[in-house]
Amino acid sequence: MHALLVTLLVIVSLALIAVVLLQSGRSAGLSGAITGGAEQLFGKQKARGIDAVLHRVTVVLSVLFFVLTIAVTYFQL
Repeated sequence: MHALLVTLLVIVSLALIAVVLLQSGRSAGLSGAITGGAEQLFGKQKARGIDAVLHRVTVVLSVLFFVLTIAVTYFQL
């Protein structure tokens, strides 16, 4: 049980890191290249939609991260 939870925690952690890096920031880092191409192809509304989806995914992954962290700590004892 503990090994399964730790494996899920690692997967969620890596996914959370990737999603946060894809979000646009003030400097429009990595997501600037991705959403910039989407903006040219689909228009500005689609690029804002991608940012909204990334925001929702970040919230879900962060809640899952905290729940898994507490579960790993609980089952370790």
